[in-house]
Amino acid sequence: RSQIVTFLWRAAGSPEPQSMSTFADVAQDAYYAKAVAWAVEQGITTGTGEHTFSPDLPCTRSQVVTFLWRAAGSPEPQENADFSDVPETGYDAPAVAWAVEAGITSGTGESTFSPSRPCTRGEIVTFLHRAMEK
Repeated sequence: RSQIVTFLWRAAGSPEPQSMSTFADVAQDAYYAKAVAWAVEQGITTGTGEHTFSPDLPCTRSQVVTFLWRAAGSPEPQENADFSDVPETGYDAPAVAWAVEAGITSGTGESTFSPSRPCTRGEIVTFLHRAMEK
């Protein structure tokens, strides 16, 4: 989780956050501390709990496209994605649909997105690169 917000923060030009986050698990001197604070300020993430960010947890495919979608301003997709494993009412449904429409990903199979599968660094960087081209 720390890596994806750091990638996003750097892609945005490493802007100075207005204040540092108060997550108990984000040390103020961690390489990702400013990135986490910025991501919270931008509405990209709220953490995993009231006082935790869980920087060392892997991000799922749904979490990554949701972070990217929020970073892009949460654009409304034209239609729902047609994946059997992404419910239309799920928190990630608009982000997944946007990611497919924008050409960021096409899923993991003909009718699957694999939303709970951990996203590899390679996938994260590929998704980010494709999102930055938009």
